[in-house]
Amino acid sequence: AVWAESATLDSTKEEKEKPYTCHEMTSPRAPAAFIKRVFDHNRAWAAQKHKADPAFFKRLADGQKPTMMWLGCSDSRVPAAQLLGLGPGEVFVHRNVANVLHHSDLNCLSVLQYAVEALKVKHIVVCGHYGCGGIQAAMQPVQHGLVDNWIRSVRDQYADNLEVIQKETDPKRQWDLMCELNTKRQVLNVAHTTIVQNAWQNNEELSVHGWIYDPADGILDDLGVTVSGMDCVGHAFRTDTPVHLQKRDRTGEMQDFNTSTA
Repeated sequence: AVWAESATLDSTKEEKEKPYTCHEMTSPRAPAAFIKRVFDHNRAWAAQKHKADPAFFKRLADGQKPTMMWLGCSDSRVPAAQLLGLGPGEVFVHRNVANVLHHSDLNCLSVLQYAVEALKVKHIVVCGHYGCGGIQAAMQPVQHGLVDNWIRSVRDQYADNLEVIQKETDPKRQWDLMCELNTKRQVLNVAHTTIVQNAWQNNEELSVHGWIYDPADGILDDLGVTVSGMDCVGHAFRTDTPVHLQKRDRTGEMQDFNTSTA
């Protein structure tokens, strides 16, 4: 009897641990028609691309060589490649709520490092947009959930610039201004990373731009805050090449990897 009970328990355990099949994981209420339409569109797009350029996907499969990295907002109305008029392989993209670069965000920093050190992009664009819900949330004296932790630095910016922002009497203009100020702040955050500064100290061509997009008319505007070298970085944020990125030459003198020849 004991064995039988144990066998039953083991059987139940196995059933619980059995992985679900795709059929079991699909809700009967799943929007099957919508999903089918998405795949149909994909097949049509792929066929159209191949017809227009038979080597198109072969080139993509061989690798990517974008000249630009895009740090933008997750908002579905701000699709980087489409609004730039670019195609697959032409822009390296990272998006998050309110286009923020936190210096402890390993996700964003990993993307940035790959873009700068592996892909050798020449332009990093931080693009904010008017009507950003993340910015609006940071301006409101209410809780929104987990996102409050993510946009805390944006709320800090809002507090620091409150006097300037409140000079605008129109709430919509205040919101727009905060979207612009946040984008400018993130440009500096990107420039303050050791990733970007190491590239500049290596005399690599790299510029960080701050742009703003308006979903109401589809137009991009340059906020005029481009940073292109160490001379644009405040003294408190400048960092020299670290020791582990240096090597000794034949005379025993230390040389920077950034300036020495192979």
